[in-house]
Amino acid sequence: MPKTREQKKKIMEELTEDFSKQKSVFFVDYKGLKVKDMNDLRKKIKNNEGKLEAIKKTLLNLVAKKNGFDLGEKMEGQVALIFGFGDSIQPLKEAYNLSQKNENLKILGGIFEGNFIGKEKVITLAQLPTRNELLSNLVRSIASPISGLLNALQGNLRNLVYILSNINK
Repeated sequence: MPKTREQKKKIMEELTEDFSKQKSVFFVDYKGLKVKDMNDLRKKIKNNEGKLEAIKKTLLNLVAKKNGFDLGEKMEGQVALIFGFGDSIQPLKEAYNLSQKNENLKILGGIFEGNFIGKEKVITLAQLPTRNELLSNLVRSIASPISGLLNALQGNLRNLVYILSNINK
């Protein structure tokens, strides 16, 4: 059943508010995706401080223009928006992981740090390691020389104990 003008205005107000609060927004084509998969994706994105919203392209273009973005004819298929409110990349990672398993979900592009970015850049962002992974790699690389020095110093002590035990026999 078609939406009334009041329903469309309410949707536009909610989307305008979401656009103002978002750190990032990504566009996906979900045509052919099963409802179960869409609901699972929606839950995963919600758990990562995001929001998945299916929207008509005409409303999307109106909301985007109202927020200073001109999308033009860049969207194809049935478009859904993925908003990142907390971590700006993690909701995208969830969608990217599903798109690798299910070819019906296609990444179209996004708005990141105030600029429209294409499909290739969005996929590159989705493939980046998470912040926690990067921090753990940094700590590991900082601690590596210290642990190597500690092992080298302990090796001399170990060798001394080994030689003394052999002499004692």
